[in-house]
Amino acid sequence: MATERSLATLLRSLQTASVPADAYHLLPSTTGLLSILTNPRNVTLLSSQLLCSPALWDAEPDLQTCRRIISVFNTAAITFVQNELSDNPSLPNIQRRRIDREDWVRAVVNGADDTSPRWRHLLLLGGVLIGFESQNRQSLPVHLRKKLESALVKALQLALIEIDTYPKTARYAIALVLNYTFGLLADHERNQIDYNILLPLLVDSAFFSPEGLEAGYFLGAIDRDVREVQGKKFDWSSQSPTYLRVNEIMSRPLVSSLGPLSRLIAHSVESTQRQDLILQMVDSIAEFTRTLMVQWRQNKLSEVDPSEEAEFLNETSVKNTIPMLWRLLKSSMFAMVIILRAVVGRVLNDPVLAADGCAPFLAMKALHMLRNLCFVTARIGHNTSSQYIFVNLTAIDILSQYPDLSEKFLTEIRPSETGQIPDHPIDRCLDLFFLNTAEHFSLILSPTINENLLISAALPYLASGGNNNLLEIFEAAHSVVLSVLAAPASADMAANHLPFYVNTLFNVFPTNLSARQFRLAFKTVLQITAPPSPLANSQPLLPSILLELLYDRALQASPAPLLPPTTNPSSQTPPTTITEPSLSEQAVLTLTLTDCLCFLRLDALEDWLPLTARLITTIADRDMRKMCQERFWDALSSGEMDVERAEFCVQWWSTRGGREMVLFGAAEGEGVGNGKGNGEGDVEIGYLMSGGLVEDEVAGLQSKL
Repeated sequence: MATERSLATLLRSLQTASVPADAYHLLPSTTGLLSILTNPRNVTLLSSQLLCSPALWDAEPDLQTCRRIISVFNTAAITFVQNELSDNPSLPNIQRRRIDREDWVRAVVNGADDTSPRWRHLLLLGGVLIGFESQNRQSLPVHLRKKLESALVKALQLALIEIDTYPKTARYAIALVLNYTFGLLADHERNQIDYNILLPLLVDSAFFSPEGLEAGYFLGAIDRDVREVQGKKFDWSSQSPTYLRVNEIMSRPLVSSLGPLSRLIAHSVESTQRQDLILQMVDSIAEFTRTLMVQWRQNKLSEVDPSEEAEFLNETSVKNTIPMLWRLLKSSMFAMVIILRAVVGRVLNDPVLAADGCAPFLAMKALHMLRNLCFVTARIGHNTSSQYIFVNLTAIDILSQYPDLSEKFLTEIRPSETGQIPDHPIDRCLDLFFLNTAEHFSLILSPTINENLLISAALPYLASGGNNNLLEIFEAAHSVVLSVLAAPASADMAANHLPFYVNTLFNVFPTNLSARQFRLAFKTVLQITAPPSPLANSQPLLPSILLELLYDRALQASPAPLLPPTTNPSSQTPPTTITEPSLSEQAVLTLTLTDCLCFLRLDALEDWLPLTARLITTIADRDMRKMCQERFWDALSSGEMDVERAEFCVQWWSTRGGREMVLFGAAEGEGVGNGKGNGEGDVEIGYLMSGGLVEDEVAGLQSKL
């Protein structure tokens, strides 16, 4: 009787509540009562009242109200199971209750009746399904779970059909419920969903609605609350309206679960039967990313390079407010990448989207979106996400099948300030994206376009130095130049640019170019000049000239270990574990010379093997010398050489004193010592077949025998 009186009181309160706040205060009592009612009719009555209470629904409800209702049914289901399994003797009324679990579920589901619209039924069905089955609880019999899943999908289908007659909140509630429950649905039930209606609904709810990311316009509004404070630093206060708004956006149900929601959108992209909806969605998301870029540029915070934040921003902003903003932007970026991955995958598998009239344009739009998000990816590194790499490289691969469109795309995104490094961090991010993208198109572009578009964009960064925080973009510029010079069609142009580029390499290393990049760059340059490159026919002595420059530089290089380059302190890319000792400039140049041996003709190889060996022996540091020796042996024996070169290297190593030169510093043609002194403390060297025993060694062996 006490339970029935409590139910009557609660129902009167729900009917008489005048504002939503009063009804919200009743929800905890509703949750507890719903889980302990013993009469199925009372369970149905209370469930029905929750979906049609005037205090909750007559005014325009928001998504938080919907989330509260889901929580009521979710918590009630969890509590029901806990009470059913409880052996607590202090709960005698609950222990005496014997309403069956299946009867309770049916009673709750019966509350989704004609007194409430279909979209509210999803709140009830979704809450019950989550309560019983989420987090691997598996509290329902298989047949009952299937019925509950079927009821949820059927309600969803009916709600989607009637979606135009519902308020805006209904759209967001559908997205929320499906986002929570999609992982619990069987494949058969998922296939029943009308993704043609669902796809635009999800995209609008996530990125453009007041319950989502608001089309990105929140980003530009931050500027008015960024103020200069004492010490000529900028401050974005944690009490400012825009920060509180960003914090509120982060806590919204659709934004806080943006990862699963983006995967749901990706599944809708893969499942929809209408290709035009995919094209419309790509246009919408492209506009969203463009808005983000424009809004960020209007923000004073965008003028501060990540490496300079400690200098120009106060401590509160650096540690509290700005990290919150970047968490939101990174979540948005990853959501975009997940969706784009589904779009690119659909292009690869759908004959309609793979046609010439769609595929290259979708690829261009995908690259434009990645470019608009480059100010976010610069914070975390362009290679930290496998999905980002897949989208980027696949879009480039698709577009590269269309040289004219590729040229048009690169012209659209070329650096705005030709011939100089821009001052604004965003422009430098855009330049970096251009350089990283353009290097993949050098083989399909004409030499004129390569020179006027790619080389001209890279030139300002080639000879620049003194700022290791820009090391990534400097290396990208070198990669672009190398890709152009290595293109077979650009052989004539390569001959004109090689002297300048080689001189630039020596000028910027090691100050503003990493050892890895220098070795790769010089090795590529030598490969360009060696057979079967077209340039080798007109300039056959060029490889030897380049190696002479490298050899002379190595003889004069510093033996001191190189300091590791200063990295961007804001980057979240995990540091690489270094197990090898630091290398000196001299050791790096020696390794570079070793890298180039596999491209030389036999006559040049005969000259440069002993020179390289002598250079190795000039390295004083034992660990560095050992690394160079191991690399030299690896270059000769690991398959880098072709058969003819490898045979020559074997002869040089075994019968011409190569081994002794590399390991002991002996002159070519000399063997190991014969044990006879020359009067000056040195060991007299005699000619021996490799592996032969000297007299002292023979005598030692005889004594042992």
